[in-house]
Amino acid sequence: MTMENPTPEAPKSSRGAVLLVDDEKPLLDLYAEALSPFFDVAAATSAKEAGFLLHKRAFKVVVSDHLMPGGNGLSFLVDAREEYPDMQRVLVTGYMKPEMLLRSVNEAALYRYLLKPVSLPELVKTVVEAAKLHDQSVAPK
Repeated sequence: MTMENPTPEAPKSSRGAVLLVDDEKPLLDLYAEALSPFFDVAAATSAKEAGFLLHKRAFKVVVSDHLMPGGNGLSFLVDAREEYPDMQRVLVTGYMKPEMLLRSVNEAALYRYLLKPVSLPELVKTVVEAAKLHDQSVAPK
């Protein structure tokens, strides 16, 4: 903390990046606004677009909606786990069926799932905790 910068907030570049994936643009904007004070936020409106973003930069956490046109969020997170095992994964869904819960645990290794409607404080808390877990998993042993 300096006199020029009295806030303890980290500079944008060192805050870590979070990827949000949701086909509902108003929700995406709301989530991004809630998370932007804490993270560098990138947003995608489809699993395909999110896949392109994953190849461009490193993300600590990805938060994906489940049901989207042209791609299932859970399948996207399963694929993301294979390629980016340290990135934490959060699924947002309207309904978690038992078989989907089993798959999310076994195949996607989700950090957590959030049921819609998601409260913004819960979203922020979950993503901050997931980012801490990411940092612990990549820290030198």
